Amino acid sequence: MNPILACQTCAHAFREAGGDAAGIAIFFLLVVIVAVLGVVAFSIIRMARRESQNLDPIYTDNFTPSSDH
Repeated sequence: MNPILACQTCAHAFREAGGDAAGIAIFFLLVVIVAVLGVVAFSIIRMARRESQNLDPIYTDNFTPSSDH
């Protein structure tokens, strides 16, 4: 791999023996993505729970499916 095409961190790791900057960068990005998805899921679940607790009964749909098909 040509170190000229790499970013400064990875190019420095290519020059030194045993550097694994690309692997660390991928792991860091994976951690960030998982954290963001966790926060989004937590927020959606919390909004759904709060909505069901504070729902005005006049807006509920008391639909029951008919048993004769």
